[in-house]
Formats: sequence, C-alpha cells, structure tokens
Amino acid sequence: MFDLSGKTALVTGSSRGIGRAIALALASQGADVALHFNQNEDAAREVAAEIENLGRRAVVLRADLTQSAETETLWKDAEALGPIDILVNNAGAFKHAFLGLMSEAAWDETLDLNLKAAFLLSKKAARAMNRRKTGRIINISSQAGQTGEVMAAHYSAAKAGLIGLTKATARELAASNVTCNAIAPGFVETDLTSETQGAKRDAQIALVPLKRFARPEEIAALATYLASEEAAYVTGQVFAIDGGLRM
Repeated sequence: MFDLSGKTALVTGSSRGIGRAIALALASQGADVALHFNQNEDAAREVAAEIENLGRRAVVLRADLTQSAETETLWKDAEALGPIDILVNNAGAFKHAFLGLMSEAAWDETLDLNLKAAFLLSKKAARAMNRRKTGRIINISSQAGQTGEVMAAHYSAAKAGLIGLTKATARELAASNVTCNAIAPGFVETDLTSETQGAKRDAQIALVPLKRFARPEEIAALATYLASEEAAYVTGQVFAIDGGLRM
C-alpha cells in the first residue's frame, strides 16, 4: 500500500484499540515502531511480538504522559530504534461527568493526558524534525472535539484543543517539510465501546448513516496514508471517520 521502509514511528497508547491497529498498520508497511503503554504491559508486548513477526523491530516503553519528565524519557528511549519519523499522539482517556459535578482534578487530568501530552511530544518532534527537514505528526482527536459531548466537557475541550494544536503545528513546521494532521473518529469498536450494549448502543448506531461503528483498522488505514510520502502535500487537516455522522 504505502512504503514506510526505513521509517521509525512512536505511537502512544498502542497496547490496544486504535493505537494497536495503527502500530500494526505502520509496521505492515515497513516501519519500526516504539510502542507506548501506561498500564497494560502484557498487551503491549503482544503487539510487539506481532510486529516482530512482520519482520520489523519494536520496543515497548512505559510512560505516564501526564508527567513531562516521563515524556522526555519516552522520546529518548524511542529513539533507540532510530530518529523518529512518525509521531502518532493517540493516547487518551476520560471518565464521564456532568459539567456541574465535574471536579477540577478530573478536568486537569483529562486535559493533561488528552492535550498536554500531545503538546509535550509534538515539541520534541518539532525540534528533531525541523533539524532533519522531514517528518509526520498525526494526532488522534475525536468527534467530541468538533461537536461536544454530554458528560464530557473536559474531553471535548481537550480534543478541540488538539485540533487547534494540529493546525498551529502544521503552519509552523510546513517550511521544514513536516506535516501535521488530525483524525477525528466517531464511534469505534474498541474494548471500551464494546461495554456499551443494548438500547444505548442501538441509539448510537441509529445516528450513523452507515449503521455501524468503525473498525480500528479503518482509522489505522488513514493514519498509514498520512504517514506516507503519498500524503506529502496534506497538512493541517482534520479527517472525520464517522460513517457519515457529521455530514
């Protein structure tokens, strides 16, 4: 599909779901991949084994992305595979809460993981990729960042901020031949969404013209394109993969 031979990628939150699919897709096209996880080391090592079975190299790295010192170490350790050509800021999580009941701590934690972490790693990428005059940064946002989501003001704000970071980064790094784009998925089949069943799931599917959730591999296919030379003229864009939800 797209030749990523000789490229090195760092994918955050790559032990499961969208991050796992992206890591495997990049490796399938020839990239070596640094796999970040925070809690599920066994799952991350399973992904690493799959990558190695594809004939590519992988390294498994733990980091709490809300801690700036740990993002520094993560970047340095990832470079053991080689200079980072592709950064995928995918890690993210939140707990639902109504705005009127949301704690300041929950707000801060959600913004730190879903936005500040991407800033910290993008800062590292900007310095390295500016010097090398090449690179790809791919941010995984969400439909929540474009439309807002009930009981997720913190997450919606973070993902909207990630879109702003994407566009500013794209403008700033364009002269260095570095692109930055965002993917904003709608409903996606993951371990987390699989817990949603019954009437709630049926109601969500009813909103989608294609009448299903996305597969993680469908998000990964677009990420692989954006990481490739074929996407060299694509930057500062936000791509919705939502089955037509936001038409």
